[in-house]
Amino acid sequence: MLYNSLLLLLGTFLGSLLSVLLRKAFPSMSVSLSFAGGVMLVASFTSLILPGIKVGGFYEVALGISAGFAFMALLENLVPHEHTLKGREGLSVERIGRLYLIVLGITIHNVPEGISVGVASAYELQKGFETAIAIAIQDIPEGLVVSLPLMFITNRTLIPLLVGFASGLLESLFAMGGYALFEVFKDHLAFGLGFGGGAMVYITAKEVFPEAYSEGKHTQATVAFLLGLLLMLFLDTSL
Repeated sequence: MLYNSLLLLLGTFLGSLLSVLLRKAFPSMSVSLSFAGGVMLVASFTSLILPGIKVGGFYEVALGISAGFAFMALLENLVPHEHTLKGREGLSVERIGRLYLIVLGITIHNVPEGISVGVASAYELQKGFETAIAIAIQDIPEGLVVSLPLMFITNRTLIPLLVGFASGLLESLFAMGGYALFEVFKDHLAFGLGFGGGAMVYITAKEVFPEAYSEGKHTQATVAFLLGLLLMLFLDTSL
C-alpha cells in the first residue's frame, strides 16, 4: 500500500518538475491557464464525476458536485477580489487571488483521488496498484498545472515545486487514510468523487476561463485549451 501511495506523490511532483522545463513554452499567464483549463475540465469528469456515478449513482455524485460548488464559492468569498494593488509581474491582487484559488481547487481535487486509491487497495492490492498507476499518470499534467501559474506569480522556482510536492503528498496521505479507514470511506466515495469534481468544474468555469481570456490572446488561449483537453483525454483513455 505504501508503494501505491508513493506513486501518487511521484506523479504530481514529476508534473511540477516539468513545469520548470516547459515554462518557456507558455508565452503568458493566460495561455498557461487555458492549457490548465483543458486538463482540469477533462480530469473533473473522467477521473472523478463519471467514476463516482459508476460507484454510487447520479444522485449521490450530484450532491457531492453541489457541495463542491458551495465549498469553493465560500472559499472565493474569503479571497481578495476587490483590490487593485499590483503584485509581481504586474498582477493585481484580484488576479493573484484567483490564481491561488485555482491551485487550491486542484489540491482539493486530489483528495478524493487519493481516497479512491486507498479504498481500491483495501479491497484488493492489485486493484489498488492499477488504480494508483492510472491516477499517477493523470497527476503529471495536474502537477504541472499546480506549479506553472505559481511560477508566474512568484517569479521563482522552489516555492511552486514545494507546493506541487505538498499537493502530491496530500493525495498520498489520503490514500493511506482511505486504506486504513476502508469501512468508513467506501460508502461515501461517490460523494467524495463528486465533491472533488464539482470543485474543479467550479474553478474551471468561474476562474480559469475568464482569467485565460482576460489578456485578449484568444487564439493562443483557445489552442492551449485544446492541447490541454486532448492531453488529459489521451492519458485517461489510452493508458
